Amino acid sequence: MDSPMRTALLLMVPVLLSSAAGAWAQDPIRLVVKAHRFTPDHVTVPAGQRFLIELTNQDDTVDEFESYDMKFEKIVVQGATIRVHAGPLHPGTYKFFDDYHPDTATGTVTAVEAN
Repeated sequence: MDSPMRTALLLMVPVLLSSAAGAWAQDPIRLVVKAHRFTPDHVTVPAGQRFLIELTNQDDTVDEFESYDMKFEKIVVQGATIRVHAGPLHPGTYKFFDDYHPDTATGTVTAVEAN
C-alpha cells in the first residue's frame, strides 16, 4: 500500500471509531425486579442510540424480561443479573414486562430526541 493511501486510512480510523462509539448511550440502565415489580419502572434514553439494560432479579422466582416493542425476551433466574442490548429507537414510549407476572411487573422506556 502506498504511503498517501496508508496515511488516509490511518486518519480515518479515529473518525470511524468515534462514530461507532457515539451510537451507544454511555451508561447501562440498571433495573431490579423485586416483588414482581420493576424499579425503576420508567426510564428515558436518547433516540437513535443503542443502549444496554442490566436487570437483576431479586424475586424468589424465575422471571422473563420481555418487550414486544423492543424485540427482546430473556429469562433471568433468582439472584442473577442479565444484560439486554436494545435500540436504536425512534422517539416514543416502549413497553417491557415480566411475561410470568404481566399484571404487576411492567415498565416503559421513553426515547427522546437530544436537545
